[in-house]
Order: sequence, then C-alpha cells, then structure tokens
Amino acid sequence: MNPIPEQTEKRDFLLKALLTCILCLLLFCDAPLAYAASKPTATPPLYPEATLAPDAPSYDPEHPEDLDPDQLYAWSAILIEETSGDVIFSKSPDELRFPASTTKMITCYLGITMVEDLEQIITVSETAVDVPEDSSTMKLQAGEEVRFLDILYGTMLLSANDGANVIAETVSGSIDAFVALMNETALSFGCTNTHFNNAHGYTDPAHYTTARDLSIIARVCMQNDLFRQIVSTESYTLPRTNLSRARSMTNTNELFRQGTEESPNKYYYSAANGIKTGNTDASQYCFVGSAIRDGVELISVVLYTGKRARWADTIKLMDYGFSQYISVTPIDLYNMNPITIETSSYSTQDTQLGKLRLNCIATNASLAAKANIIQRRTVVESMATNLKNNVLIQYTRDFKAPIEVGEVMGTMTFILEDGTPVVYNLVAARSVAARDNIPKSVEEIWQETYADPNPFPPLHSDFIVFAFGIALVLVLVFRLVLLLIKHRRARGGKIPDVQSRYFR
Repeated sequence: MNPIPEQTEKRDFLLKALLTCILCLLLFCDAPLAYAASKPTATPPLYPEATLAPDAPSYDPEHPEDLDPDQLYAWSAILIEETSGDVIFSKSPDELRFPASTTKMITCYLGITMVEDLEQIITVSETAVDVPEDSSTMKLQAGEEVRFLDILYGTMLLSANDGANVIAETVSGSIDAFVALMNETALSFGCTNTHFNNAHGYTDPAHYTTARDLSIIARVCMQNDLFRQIVSTESYTLPRTNLSRARSMTNTNELFRQGTEESPNKYYYSAANGIKTGNTDASQYCFVGSAIRDGVELISVVLYTGKRARWADTIKLMDYGFSQYISVTPIDLYNMNPITIETSSYSTQDTQLGKLRLNCIATNASLAAKANIIQRRTVVESMATNLKNNVLIQYTRDFKAPIEVGEVMGTMTFILEDGTPVVYNLVAARSVAARDNIPKSVEEIWQETYADPNPFPPLHSDFIVFAFGIALVLVLVFRLVLLLIKHRRARGGKIPDVQSRYFR
C-alpha cells in the first residue's frame, strides 16, 4: 500500500530539518568553541581549566631569557615590541579565541577618536543599560546624565558593559552601526582573524579574535595619549550625576597594586602601564598588558588562562622581552665602542704614547632626545662593533699635538627615520702636549715664509742648519767628483805592463 502523499511530504520535511540541524551543529563546532570538541573524559567541563602541561620545564625567574611556551598557562599568547610591532614571543597566536572585555580597547579608542567633545554630557538610554545580568557595569541608569569622558574611564577601569554601549550609541547612533565600525576599523589595522558582534565582549559565537590581532589593536590604541592615560590610571572618581552619587572605581589590573607591607602583592609589576582585563566562562581569563622600562615598551596578550595565571604569564612574557630588547641612544651606541685616535708630535713624557679617546657630545639636546634605537641586544652589539656602518664620522682637524681637552676633533651624524640628521661633536677626552724642540716641518717653514712680509727668508737657526747641511752635502759631492776625475787621468797616462818578451 503506497503512503499517503501528505505523509510523504511531512516525512521528507522532517528529514530535511534533521539534516539541516546536524549541518548547523557541525558548522557551529568550527567556531571559537572548537577546543570544547575534544573531550578528554566522558563528562568533561564545557570550558576546561588552563593548566601547565605535565612535562612542562620548570620556570626560573632568574633566567627569564629561557622562557618556553609550555611554561605559560595561557592557551594563546604573544609579546611584541610596541615601537616596531616586532613579535618577540608567541604561543598559538593565530588560534581563534573569545576576547571577553579586552574588546573594550577598540570601543574606547573609537570613543576617543570619533567624538569631538569629550566634555559633553550624555543621557544614558534604555538600550545602553540593557546588558546581561552577569555583566560588569558602572551601574548607569536610563536617563542619567554623565560626562562622556567619565564614561570612557568607567568603561575601561570597571570593564563596564553599560558604558561600552553608551560609547557605541554616542559614536554611531546605534550599537549595530557601531559594531560595523568596529569591524571596519579592526580590518584597517590589519586584523584579519577578528569579528566583533557587540561593543563590550560578552560571549557570542560570532565575536572572536586572536592573540596576534589583539596585540595589533593594543599597539594602535597605545599610540593615543588619552588612551594611555586612561588605561594607566589606578583609580578614578566618577562625579555625582542627576541620578547617582559620586562613585569611586579602581582599575582591575592587578599588576598596578603593590599591596601592603604585611601582605605585598606578588604580582605587582613596577613597569606596568596598562591595558585591559577580561573574562567570561567561554573565554576564561584574558589580559592585554603593557609595560615600559628604560625606553623599551612591550605589549603582551594572554588568552584562555587562569585568574591568577594571567598575571604570572604576563610577568614571564614581560621579563623575557626586557631580557631581549634594549633602548640606546647614538651616544650609548658610540660609548660601547668609542673612537681612539693616534696623535703625532706628542710629548715624550706622554704616558699614553699619544693615544687619545674622543668623547661624543650632542650639539642639539632637543633633537638628540628623539634619537633612540630600540633593538634586540645582539643587534645593538653588532651596530656598536660596526659603528661606522651606522653613522657618518667626519674629522675637522689633524691629529697633531698640541691638543686641548674638549677640543672638537670631528663630528658624528646619525640619521633619524624621517631623514633628519642629528649631529654630535667628537671632542678630545684629555689634553696632549706637543714634543719639545721638535723640528719644524717643510709645510710650517713654507707657511712662515709666505706670512713674513720680508722678501728674504728669516735667518733663524732652523734655516741656518738646513742651509749648512745643504752646503756640506754639495762640498762633499764636489770633492768626490774631483777625486774621480783625478783618478781617471792617472790611469790614462800609465804605460801598460809587459805581458810578453815578444812583440808583434
């Protein structure tokens, strides 16, 4: 008996629906939650805890330069040098991860750069305060009037989702329009593995990024002075508004807190100057950090790590970076391999046998302040060894004594990236006395002769000695010539000896 057509259509519809659901499920598993697909046990946690590998080598804080990726709890991490963007260290930097509230970096950056009047008063909307119940917030209320600059501080220091929504609506008029702007901006930065779906970073399958892309975003953001100021602020007071009293807020960055004498914070990092924390169940704990020491600025990213491990991971990365990179000026570079010249006509009493070191001194302090070289230690050492390949050395006088301490012997020119030359003087580090009673050179005699208005050369001792020497040589030559002539004449008049008694 053939099935009823209506039943056949219904069955086909159900089969198609089932196949569609299975396909969607498979596609969904390719999203950033892919790490949940490989389950080590029959009933694993949905979001496993980030731990060190059992065979991970032990970390030695006395030798940060030996950092191994397995010594980090984070599933993804990266460390870059802020000025150049060079990658110093990485661990799975291109794996898709949930960014959580580190998203707010680009939200705050757009708020700073897209809003002209940061002092304007913003009225909080109903949609802005409509955030998930477990969100971190500034406790804003619909209808509350708040200065936009205060919203920026609250969003970053308290990781406030409601503040992020206020920024979005102020910049673009709606959250959806702002999210589109976020994605366009990230792509313009070079973030090719990032997609945002909200302004604050709450977990969403279509809201993901990578450690590498977050480091790119952080680097751009940290080039803005106000952004740097906000993320380096430890505490801030939100003034009283029409609906709320003044509120105090403290930065969630644990690296800023020294703790007390009785209970010091082991994660305090004096070089830290930013940037943003984040955590959700799906992202676990995240942190984008920044630190500066001796002119070297680093940016680190750790994703999917532990609550405390994010601080430990960041410190390991920063210490590794500072062990690899140094910042030097051209004067520092010069002093690593200073120039020593060999002088002439120096005093016989000179204990250094005429050797003279030249010191390097900037001629323009404000311009020299811009001349910084941030490179790996090995590169800097190579530059110092081959100094003349990296700067232009020119000498402005000869090396003949006497030479006075501080006397300019030449110049060293360093070219900035924009082509501006920075000139340094090379000056004598000590005085070098001239040798006593040194005979004058031919050049000096000629110079004195031409400078003397008397048409006849002066009859000084040097000239008399020189003339006497010439005359003596001429007399000796003359006498020798006479002797040769006399000897030749004597040989010409002599009768040859008889060689044989017979003559032919």
